[in-house]
Amino acid sequence: MADVQVSLDLCSPASQILRVEIRWCPIHSHQTWSLPVWTPGSYTVRDPSQHLHSLSVEQGGRVLTPRRRSPETWELDCRVSEQVTLRYSLEARQLTVRTNHIDPVFASLCLSAVVMLVEGQRWNRHLLQLSIPDSWTVACPLQRHNDLFVAEDFDHLVDAPIHAGELHVETLKVRTLTHELVLIGAPPSGWSTTLPAEIESICSAVCDLMDSDPPSREPYQLVLQLLDQGYGGLEHDNSSVMQFPWSRLLEEGGTRSLLQLIGHEYLHQWNVRRLRPSEYVPYRYDRPVISEGLWFAEGITSYFDLALPLLSGFSSRLHLLEDLGADLSHVLLNPGTGIQSLADSSREAWVRLYKQSPANARSQISYYRLGTALAFCLDVRLRQHGGSLAATLRQLWSWLGIHKRGYTRRDLMKVIGSTSVDLADQLPCWLDDCGSLPIESCLKALGLVLEPVMANHPDAGWTLRDADGSVWIDRTVPEGAAESAGLVVGDELLALRDWRCRNLQRTQQLLQGPEHCQVAYSRRGRIASTELFLKKAGVERHRLAWDPGATREARLLRDQWFQII
Repeated sequence: MADVQVSLDLCSPASQILRVEIRWCPIHSHQTWSLPVWTPGSYTVRDPSQHLHSLSVEQGGRVLTPRRRSPETWELDCRVSEQVTLRYSLEARQLTVRTNHIDPVFASLCLSAVVMLVEGQRWNRHLLQLSIPDSWTVACPLQRHNDLFVAEDFDHLVDAPIHAGELHVETLKVRTLTHELVLIGAPPSGWSTTLPAEIESICSAVCDLMDSDPPSREPYQLVLQLLDQGYGGLEHDNSSVMQFPWSRLLEEGGTRSLLQLIGHEYLHQWNVRRLRPSEYVPYRYDRPVISEGLWFAEGITSYFDLALPLLSGFSSRLHLLEDLGADLSHVLLNPGTGIQSLADSSREAWVRLYKQSPANARSQISYYRLGTALAFCLDVRLRQHGGSLAATLRQLWSWLGIHKRGYTRRDLMKVIGSTSVDLADQLPCWLDDCGSLPIESCLKALGLVLEPVMANHPDAGWTLRDADGSVWIDRTVPEGAAESAGLVVGDELLALRDWRCRNLQRTQQLLQGPEHCQVAYSRRGRIASTELFLKKAGVERHRLAWDPGATREARLLRDQWFQII
């Protein structure tokens, strides 16, 4: 079969425009092509075609006129077996791990938001050629042959992120395999000299967890963009791309947070990229694909990323309790836990988690965090029956993941049932029923307890944000003080107790005093007032701690749980 040839021109970085050319030989007289509407690993429709313009098509020196069939799809009639050349431009001004950005310093491209899928050509080899400024270097996980990057097929191509510009590349060794650490940006004081060794240790800890060498090809690329703002990661078969704010490194636990992010994306080589929900085998790029399995893909991975610094020797047991306690606390205090089940949180990711707003924030719960809580409960219960969650994940990997076969709920129950049939039968309840996780009893089984930490200010029943010198209500608590006073999300707070609200700190100060509080606010430009009756300070968060009354059996199980693997 003939190759599909893709050329990307990045030679005018100040314009922030990416020029794309795709050439192929059609096997049918009617041709369609489309730009993927989403990126695997980020479950929301982003419609990158909104950034596309100047599309043209030629064949044999003739200009053809394509018809736009949908926002992301075009079609035309052409001659068979004669090369077609498709050209278009993309605005590249969004710097995230799943979009495109070009500037005079560097470029970051997510090819699922760049390259068109030509009907009938998906499983053909794709050859990629890049044109870049003379002073730039390129990082790409595809195999290189002379000036071409070679992809086995379309999926292989769009799973390969492109980075170019002023890159700092270091070679790492994980077990016996070569990895490349691609650093873009640096903290004001420079990178720690121990960072490469720390990353090697985190990656090795993931291999120990999975009891296998990395399934990726050499060299696996870890791309780390250090930014003023921004946080996130996106997994690929043979690479991962991460963004992290440099100021976080100056805070307590900042380096641990970075290592957890790296470990999370690295573990996705196994859990998500190769062991994935059956609905994503193969990927459908033209529409949202609903799956309840996202809780396992992300929740299980999030649970283990908390423990990776401990497993690699860079943190303590107390740090693990601190981080796990934060996630469990979020689940217990979030009103969405009582409204949205974990299975629904996964299925509704396309319209809720990735489109979260003040309007829907209190009626949903993240499948990352609720999935972490389920993973914890599952791990404890499995250990009580002689197994562990790590062993279960390894069993799924050897049965399905290593063969790139997708899993269903039935598959998960089957593997869990090999340790405990009763526990497998309990899984549907945990997934489908709100508030069904036995968090407190599982903590007790480990000799742990969640201690409430009370807020140091009265409870107004709201979450606030400040912007442009004003204070706004960003969220209200169901049946809380603010809701009872008739205040809603989007109201601007003007004054409390007849004193101006200038910022968040001043507003918190003004809440101190009698429980009755006069509030002046603005809604849709009209000024009004109401009476707010403050409630006593409530639980702000929970802290995970040792249970001084833990039994010997609980302490032994706790020590086993801390082994992770």
